[in-house]
Amino acid sequence: MVQLPYEVLPMPEKSIPAMYNQVYNEIAEEIGLNAALKIYNMYHGTQINFPQKLHNPDYVKMIVPMEYDGGNVKQLAKKYNYSEKTIRRMIKESVDEE
Repeated sequence: MVQLPYEVLPMPEKSIPAMYNQVYNEIAEEIGLNAALKIYNMYHGTQINFPQKLHNPDYVKMIVPMEYDGGNVKQLAKKYNYSEKTIRRMIKESVDEE
């Protein structure tokens, strides 16, 4: 359990106004109060922007040609959240480098 310098009260019932700020309530509802408190302890006061893409672009450029089987461009595009055109370009660039 996360250690805080003060007592953390349980999440209130839905009929009671939220105890925590909206973002922490959303995190607590989605992945649990303990996770919300950990995030609070790590980042409170910090503005955070999350990239739209989960994977590092260099990783995607390396792994896409390895996963390409000749007919799965659409699946790779969906998996890594890139356009089919970009996936084809990554594959072509990989072939050109060899």
